[in-house]
Amino acid sequence: MRIGLFFGSFNPVHTGHMIIAQHIAEFSELNQVWLVVSPHNPLKKENSLARDYDRLHLVNLAIGDHPHLRSSDVEFNLPKPSYTIDTLIYLKEKYPTHQFELILGGDNLKSLHKWKNYEILLRDYPVHLYHRADSDHNPYEDSGKFYYYDAPLLDISATWIRKLVKDGKSIRYYVPDSVFEYLSHTNIYR
Repeated sequence: MRIGLFFGSFNPVHTGHMIIAQHIAEFSELNQVWLVVSPHNPLKKENSLARDYDRLHLVNLAIGDHPHLRSSDVEFNLPKPSYTIDTLIYLKEKYPTHQFELILGGDNLKSLHKWKNYEILLRDYPVHLYHRADSDHNPYEDSGKFYYYDAPLLDISATWIRKLVKDGKSIRYYVPDSVFEYLSHTNIYR
């Protein structure tokens, strides 16, 4: 089975994330897309991160009963900070019959050289790239196997959504309905 791994803090998961996951699930040869909730991206600050299982719950709410999407908490029990290559090696050992592939926004190519063992990632794992603003050039084109997607993108961010919540503004339609309903009745991000 071919599994696409869409890593993110999903802090919180929003409609933009779900559009990308749905688009890649629909228009690729992947059997499933896993939204991997990362405890802490070593290239980002940790201070505004909601608890791991709260973010995982929101992702599960967003996915609902979608047949080709699922969540993953695989990084919750791995050493912190989490590095993509370590997660991939762990998953390959745990699920030897699956082929794991990366799903990345084109903007990640700018910092890919900072990723732990990025050369091995490119050599051993196919990469599904969705277009992001200012990300037309792929300097690693000859270093790996790439698939390209023009997924519809929304210019929203989890940071902006957290600010809306904190300021008492509505996040309806910026997040999936189930996530909106849940966040309306909790203190997460307030």
